[in-house]
Amino acid sequence: MTASTTDEQLLDRAWWKESVIYQIYPRSFNDTDGDGVGDIPGIIEKLDYLDDLGVDIIWLNPVYESPNADNGYDIADYQSIMDEFGTIDDWEELLDGLHDRDIKLIMDLVVNHTSDEHEWFVDARDPDSDYHDYYIWKQGRTDVGGFTGHLGPEDEAPPNEWESFFGGPAWAYDEDVGKWYLHLFDEKQPDLNWENPDVRDEIFEMMEWWLEKGIDGFRMDVINLLSKPDSVTKHDPPRNDTEVWETFDGPRMQEFLDEMHDRVLADRDVFALGEMMGRMDMETAIDYVGRDGPLSTLFHFDHVLLDHGGEIWETNEWTLNDLRDSFNRWQYGLAEDGWNSIYLSNHDQPRLVSRFGNDDEYREASAKLLATLIFTLRGTPYIFQGAEIGMTNYPFDSLEEFRDVETINPVRNALESGEIEHFDDIKHGLRHNSRDNARTPMQWDDSENAGFTDGEPWIGVNPNHDEINVEAARADKDSIWHYYRDLMDLRKDSDVSDVLVYGDYEVLINDHEEVWSYVRTLGGERLLVTLNFAEFESHTWIPEYEVEFNPHEMEAELLVCNYGADERATDVDAAAFDLRPWEARIYRLR
Repeated sequence: MTASTTDEQLLDRAWWKESVIYQIYPRSFNDTDGDGVGDIPGIIEKLDYLDDLGVDIIWLNPVYESPNADNGYDIADYQSIMDEFGTIDDWEELLDGLHDRDIKLIMDLVVNHTSDEHEWFVDARDPDSDYHDYYIWKQGRTDVGGFTGHLGPEDEAPPNEWESFFGGPAWAYDEDVGKWYLHLFDEKQPDLNWENPDVRDEIFEMMEWWLEKGIDGFRMDVINLLSKPDSVTKHDPPRNDTEVWETFDGPRMQEFLDEMHDRVLADRDVFALGEMMGRMDMETAIDYVGRDGPLSTLFHFDHVLLDHGGEIWETNEWTLNDLRDSFNRWQYGLAEDGWNSIYLSNHDQPRLVSRFGNDDEYREASAKLLATLIFTLRGTPYIFQGAEIGMTNYPFDSLEEFRDVETINPVRNALESGEIEHFDDIKHGLRHNSRDNARTPMQWDDSENAGFTDGEPWIGVNPNHDEINVEAARADKDSIWHYYRDLMDLRKDSDVSDVLVYGDYEVLINDHEEVWSYVRTLGGERLLVTLNFAEFESHTWIPEYEVEFNPHEMEAELLVCNYGADERATDVDAAAFDLRPWEARIYRLR
């Protein structure tokens, strides 16, 4: 089967489809003032590094004013820069420096919730204020059990039994108001009431403000949570027969995003990326990102939930078939109408080589293989800082080493309730799952604190920085860093660029337990990508009955191999060959 596009002359070209996006988590990127926290001047200091790497777009995680209950995703002022990160002048210098290098900038848009220290919420605690209805306030329940007495009046339960994504009830009681407010995340992150048109007006004006400053788009945080179900919006207290998961893709979600598009985005050539929580059906996805949809593309969670259990410390086993099936669903599902985002890591996910590869004996080979996957599927590829040098998960040894509320809150609750007896009982799972794995400082060199800071880093530096660092990687022509550059050059500046970006996707041998092979096709151009996800050699082949060409009549020209262009990779029969452990190859078929 083939995930088909149109003929080349009908390709729906866009600059953001042909770009490579590099995500910067500023708190952990580069610190210039010695306070242990990365800052905007630190990014400016590394602009030539980003240019040398070859990226086209920087996605900047939140740098807005925030009390940091959720590391900047609890925003207290959408139009101010956090003091720790610098000033608005620093930010403008960053924007100019990126644009001078033909690199675009997209900002994080966090509008499902604010900080409880935002002036809107401070005013909202007065029921007579115009801002009161900017948030979702409800009466508690007095006739049921459940969370009764939890952080509220002794004889009163929260409005319903929804649980926060960060643990505990999704409602917090405000004594001054005498009601509960909704917070799907931390209690310091009250949810905005998007049913209120004044809220939408404020958000759209703020977006306009940033776009007029010259940014090139937004990454929209948990954007499909904006519309709450009728059980909450139309009832007080809410009906208690729904789960928090029903907040995904609520009844007015499409309406809200269409309004955002029409009022803010429609007349601008900007990039709009939506983070979509929950498992989404393809029809809904196309409503969001199809040619007539309000967004450019989306982040889904299908593949990054494969190894997650019910709790933050629980893990599930996954197979290559599971991973391939997840990507196939989206490669085929958005082939005719829509566009994919291709990522394996970000600030909310563990390090990709520790999760999907082998971060021990085959760290370099598997990191290169995963990069090959990211750059050769159909969609816009994303690099999270440090992936380009193969950074790994951190060896956390105690709860005190973590900084992320998504990790800390559930573990503390479980320890206090007796659900778990000792931290050591869940340490392995937290080392695997925690978002803090991605948030350890960028490893620039082998000096103390990896060249990230002269002070005490806000979170621990991975002790393997003496081996894994940018300086060492750039000095080694066979490193992961240089392999990333080669893949970007192939995707952007070669005679196969169009087929890598816009070509059809066709999977081969869809049930192979070790090898993932697929063909990208555009007009008469055809590329074969084959990847061995195993610590041992594997055999792969091209079954004639599944493809529209005869592999026995094709000549295979090697374009990329993570083992190098040796005889074993160059002198092959296009129809069948063996792959070494974690070997990745890209062939041009003629």
